[in-house]
This record gives sequence, structure tokens and C-alpha cells, in this order.
Amino acid sequence: MSGSLVIVGIGPGKPELMTPATQAALARASDVVGYGPYLARLPECSDQRRHASDNRVELERARLALSLAGAGRDVVVVSGGDPGVFAMAATVFEALEAGDPAWRALDIRVEPGVTAMLAAAAEAGAPLGGDFCAISLSDNLKSWRTIERRLAAAAEADFVIALYNPASKARPHQLVLAFELLRQRKAADTVVLFVRAAGTSEACVVGTTLGAADATRADMRTLVIVGARATRRIGRWVYTPRGEESVAL
Repeated sequence: MSGSLVIVGIGPGKPELMTPATQAALARASDVVGYGPYLARLPECSDQRRHASDNRVELERARLALSLAGAGRDVVVVSGGDPGVFAMAATVFEALEAGDPAWRALDIRVEPGVTAMLAAAAEAGAPLGGDFCAISLSDNLKSWRTIERRLAAAAEADFVIALYNPASKARPHQLVLAFELLRQRKAADTVVLFVRAAGTSEACVVGTTLGAADATRADMRTLVIVGARATRRIGRWVYTPRGEESVAL
């Protein structure tokens, strides 16, 4: 098939955090498909078609992109951050698996981007310097029971935990429940960071402890990082040593 499909992440906010490979893919595209607010962050191109959609129609968006590419268009699917982290790359491949077998012959590529998790960590220092994991608190696509099991396992293993989608108007209580579960398994003085609007000029970092963490600080523009036993502060900076040997100082 003559069309192409590139799945990109446009980074967390600042234009300079968008990779050159993503910029090049966007410049070549005949069609750009994505969530409306993400498309609004891109410069206008007069000879380019834009296909904006709402936040909860990811599969429909992926099928549209594959259909356009199947018709010979050069399509870019836009995600925020990195397209492979809680974003559109997995959805495109899900649609590919269940869709028209001819789509599998398409030229499909994924370009990496700067994730919200990495941007948030950079605002605070190096909290992800040791072993870490990322967990989304959204139960739109998985059960809350599954989220609880993963939180418990991550806490027992003493990972630094990056919490995506910590709160929304529809889910104001889930970070409260997550903190309750983590307090049963981690020390009260565990470092917790609320990083809002990471990677933008509005970035704000609030550091606290797990015992004192107030879940109402978080919204959908916030990423929450819960430290490991080794995570420590140096003034306003937070870091996690890379290995166990460096912890025993």
C-alpha cells in the first residue's frame, strides 16, 4: 500500500521538547489526526488536513488514521508526551490487529517523544534515578481492582512510582484511595511530588511526604511521583540513587 502512518508524541508542552524526527514527520504529513487540544499546539499548514476529535474516541481515531493511510495519504497520529506511554501507539496497533488485513502492509512507524513522567522528573531533579514504574489511575480501560493490585506490587517491590491520570472531575477519589493503599505499605516519610504542567512555562513542583500528601492538589495536568525508601532531598532537589550500594552512606 502506498500510504504511510507515523505515530508521534509532541512532548509535554514546550516546543523545544518536540523531537526533530516528530517535526519532520509533521512537515511531511498530508493529514494529521489527534485529540483537539494537541492539534491546537501545532503550527498551521495550509496544505494539510487536520482531523480533531474528543478525548475518549481513541479507537475511532486510530481507525480513521489507518483508513486514510490505506487510501494513500501520508498520515501522522499525534499524542502528547510519548506516543507509546498511555497514548495512541498501542491504540493504533489494537485497531490494526482487529481491522482490515490490508492495513498490515502499510508503512507504519512510531517516533518517540518526551513523556510527562520524564518532564516531571526533570522539574524535580532525578527522582527516577533508580528502578521505577508508571501506573495510570484511570479505570476507563481497566478495573480499579487491577490498579490496586499493581500499586500494591509496586509498593512491595519498593519502586519509585509515577502516577499518571491521578484525578479528574469524574474520578476525584482515586488518588485518595491510592494514597491509602500506599500508606499501608510504605513509610510515612516517603517523598511525594506533585508536578503540575511539567515541561511548560507554568510548571510547578510541590514536595511533601506520603503521610502528609493531600490528594486534592492533583488534577489531570498533574503527575504524582511517589519515592522509594532511598529517594532523598537535597534542598529543593529530589533524587533516587542508582543502586543499593550508594544508598548505604
